[in-house]
Amino acid sequence: MSSANPKQALFAQFAAVAKALAHEHRLELIEHLAQGERSVERVAELSHVSVANASQHLQRLRRAGLVASRRDGKHVLYRLADDAVVTLLAALRSIAERSLGEVEKVVSGYFRRRDELEPVSRADLVRRLKDGSVTLLDVRPEDEFGLGHLPDAINIPFRELEKRLAELPKRREIVAYCRGPYCVLSFEAVAALRQRGFKARRLEDGLPEWRAAGLPVIAPAPGRG
Repeated sequence: MSSANPKQALFAQFAAVAKALAHEHRLELIEHLAQGERSVERVAELSHVSVANASQHLQRLRRAGLVASRRDGKHVLYRLADDAVVTLLAALRSIAERSLGEVEKVVSGYFRRRDELEPVSRADLVRRLKDGSVTLLDVRPEDEFGLGHLPDAINIPFRELEKRLAELPKRREIVAYCRGPYCVLSFEAVAALRQRGFKARRLEDGLPEWRAAGLPVIAPAPGRG
C-alpha cells in the first residue's frame, strides 16, 4: 500500500459527505431539522416533497453522518447529528455568496429588495435584550417555536401577524427571526411591519446559528415536546 492511499481514502469519505449535501431538497430538509427533531412526515410536509422522497433523502444524509434518527412508535424521527452541520452549511453559503453570480442575483433581487437595512447581529441582540430595549419576535410556526426558541422571544407566526399587530409595541424596535439567514418569513414579516409603521429589523441569522454559537436557547426537556 502506498503512503498516498490513506489520504485518498479519507478524501473519498469527505467526498461522500459533500455528495450527500449536493441536492437542494436535502439542504432544505437540513434547515428544517436544524429547528429541532422532526418526523419524516413533518419535514416532508414542510419541504413540499412526498414522504417517500423525504425518507430517501434523509437516509442518504444519515449514511453520511449529517443527521441521526430514532424510532418513536410508528414514526421515525430525525435530528441533526450536531451543530457542526450548521457551521458546515454556513461555510457553504459564504463561499456561494462570494463566488457564484447566480447567488448574488437572487440575494439582490429578492432578499435585499425587501430589506436593505443592516440586520441586527447576535452580539447586539444579546446586549439589547439585557437592557430591555428591543422586542424579539419569532415568526416561525408554533410547533417550531415549541421545539426551541431564543430567550424572551414572543411567537407570532407570520401567517397570523396581520391580525395580531396589536400585541406588538409601536415605540420599541422589533427584531424578527426565523429559521436562518435566508428564511423568507422574517424578510416578509419585517417588510409588513414597516409598512404598518413599526420600527423593525431582522436578526442576522436564525435559531440554528444562535444555538451553534453557544448562546442560550429555551427548549423542552429531553424526551418531551
